[in-house]
Amino acid sequence: MIDILKIQHVFFDLDHTLWDFEKNSEATFASIFEELKFDFSLQDFLHFYNPINHFYWKLYRENKISETELRRLRLKKTFAKMGITPSAKLINKISELYIERLSKHTHLFENTVAVLEYLFPKYKLHIITNGFENVQQRKLQNSGIARFFDVVLTAEKAGYKKPHPTIFITALEEAKVLPENALMIGDSLEADIQGALKLGMQAIHFNSHSEDLHQECLIVDELAVLMDIL
Repeated sequence: MIDILKIQHVFFDLDHTLWDFEKNSEATFASIFEELKFDFSLQDFLHFYNPINHFYWKLYRENKISETELRRLRLKKTFAKMGITPSAKLINKISELYIERLSKHTHLFENTVAVLEYLFPKYKLHIITNGFENVQQRKLQNSGIARFFDVVLTAEKAGYKKPHPTIFITALEEAKVLPENALMIGDSLEADIQGALKLGMQAIHFNSHSEDLHQECLIVDELAVLMDIL
């Protein structure tokens, strides 16, 4: 399913693909809740927060809610599930602290650096991410992997979110590569894989949160497998 001989450039998603969003998010909330002296369980909070966050990110990706609504609603709905009703002021404070601190944490998926070091001499490497410009750039710098990437294109910079074709087209143009010579690796079937395949790119699905199996492209469960494929 992968035509290795055609691949010249490899595009990665960032969150949930290289940068371990769940681990870093947990560490961020832990520091915030300790500072604010909350007495509920962090794990209880995350049990509700993680699926709610995925749900609101999907709405944000589909342009059904704004960035401000994303940041506010995911917290408000999580606390509601826990039977807690914090003030709007407190929700805003948590949201601001979260954005400020999230990119300071540097957990990467296992073998991320080894895979990038292996691929770097063989291909041009790039990032296409739906995250926010300043936050994503800080994640790359703080985790020590910015050096591997040529083009880093965020949805905020492109003006469109994956799977919209424009963000892929813009990334391909900036990298100066044709779609058939480009490979997209990401965790989201809808945003990363289907978005790339529709433009004629090749794709590998890093199934980091156990989405349903499919036949649209090659699926891997560990990044290290990429060193056997590419």
